[in-house]
Amino acid sequence: MDQVGTDADLSTLERAVVNAFQGGFPVTERPWEPAAAALSERGVDVDADELLATVRDLDERGVLSRFGALVNAEEIGGTATLVAMHAPEERYEEVAETVNGFREVAHNYEREHPHLNMWFVVSVASEDEVERVLADIEDATGQETYNLPKREEFHVGAKFLLDGPVSDGDLDLSHLGPEVDPSENRGITARERDLVVEVQGGLPITETPYADVAEAIDQPVEWVIETIKRFNEEGKVRRVGVIPNHYALGYSENGMTVWDVPDELLSEVGPAVASLGFVTHCYHRPRHEGVWPYNFFAMTHGRDEAESQRRIEQVREVMTDFWDVDDDEWDSLFSTRILKKTGIRLDERADAQVRSEDAEPTDA
Repeated sequence: MDQVGTDADLSTLERAVVNAFQGGFPVTERPWEPAAAALSERGVDVDADELLATVRDLDERGVLSRFGALVNAEEIGGTATLVAMHAPEERYEEVAETVNGFREVAHNYEREHPHLNMWFVVSVASEDEVERVLADIEDATGQETYNLPKREEFHVGAKFLLDGPVSDGDLDLSHLGPEVDPSENRGITARERDLVVEVQGGLPITETPYADVAEAIDQPVEWVIETIKRFNEEGKVRRVGVIPNHYALGYSENGMTVWDVPDELLSEVGPAVASLGFVTHCYHRPRHEGVWPYNFFAMTHGRDEAESQRRIEQVREVMTDFWDVDDDEWDSLFSTRILKKTGIRLDERADAQVRSEDAEPTDA
């Protein structure tokens, strides 16, 4: 993983918490005790109460986006797709406002590109709805949309590590808690739906976060703990822990690098690029003839333009291990503005996937 400093005013303990708990936080009824003990074993003297107070303070100051379970929306159900659009300069604000007005649009960014200068994510309960939503957006804006659904995911979720204790971010306590058996069920039950909706914005930062969730949805705490732990093993939850606000840690440069990778090399290039610690997302997506020649996306983050350029060059160096990359076979699109950023609407997506508690397992 990439190891960097930060301009954020963080103490040694706060840096340790950010490094240690970006995944692998205990899913037990009283998780702060084993988490504090593990940090103490790594040379960071802290007790459960102080650890809890530190995470709460980081959250209140905006250093964290949230604390809790990072739900994998795709595994819960429904679909999301990346969409590119050209918005004329003289109508840009009007088009952005119209696009943002669609509740299915979760994120929208202005990016540096001579033509495709607006990039947004559409999240819907069923793949069949994507075409309808895009048609409605085209009718409302008068602009053509270019759908870029994920064909293959090579990596999601690099850690943002800081100078300080646990600098490798390798403290994993996910083995703690009850033994669970992963399920092959693709859908979720009604009470699992309630759990997903309750935790999607984060866990309560209290002494007993899972018990508080259980009380909120009127379920036994044992069931909540077992289900979150099982979801973590099944991939319905990507990780449990602190979710940093990377902007607060100084990562202001958001560079989307795109590449025209020979199709026969995708299966080799994908894992190689995904192994770079600073690459947070890595996908195969379709081309659009005459408009968009790139089929491979790798997202990088840096604290300034120079750092971002160094990281992009490292991606290029990996690419050149596989073929001679011409200048017209790649590009980097930096975000210049966040136009909209809301959470994926998991409630509607989960509603569409609810199955009976006693339904037979289905193929994943």
